[in-house]
Amino acid sequence: MTFDAIKMPDTPACATALEVATAYCSPALLNHSIRAYVWAAAYGTEQGIDFDPELLYVAAMFHDIALMPEFDSHTVGFDNASGHVAWVFAAGAGWPQARRQRLVEAVVAHMLDEVDVTADPEGFLLERSTSLDISGRYMDDFSDAFKAEVLEAYPRLGIAEEFLGCFRDQAERKPESSAAAAIRNDIAQRILTNALDA
Repeated sequence: MTFDAIKMPDTPACATALEVATAYCSPALLNHSIRAYVWAAAYGTEQGIDFDPELLYVAAMFHDIALMPEFDSHTVGFDNASGHVAWVFAAGAGWPQARRQRLVEAVVAHMLDEVDVTADPEGFLLERSTSLDISGRYMDDFSDAFKAEVLEAYPRLGIAEEFLGCFRDQAERKPESSAAAAIRNDIAQRILTNALDA
């Protein structure tokens, strides 16, 4: 697998999702979202997983958007709030109800410990890719050369410290959230020792 082999899906919804993510996400979080798609699409392609590139791309663009102040919710965790934002976006894009729901499922799934690849291939791939990018899991999924190509194209820009700050804020304000559970399970150490930042 080479970085050049990963093509971004070229649809109006994907272009607009990138526009929205660029407008609201910090540079570090935007690059993380793009890398999340690249890691996911590369792994899915290599493993022969049948996934929907457009749905996966839009999910990647929106999976963390509720970490941004404009979309932060005082009632639900960022993963669920991000799912709500994604649903509204997809409705505006004209996606049918069932496809909107699949998008929400994929967004929310990225914070689960385990996702059934047969039931939710996009959620499975997004969980795997975001875990690699943030906490350094699944580091052996790709060669060092491929990882270097991806990081050169989309640098990390201090994502570890920024992301950990967002999670600590979420955990303090929303103790029942997935972010709070991750902090209790020592994600901080994994984030700060992620080999992608070495």
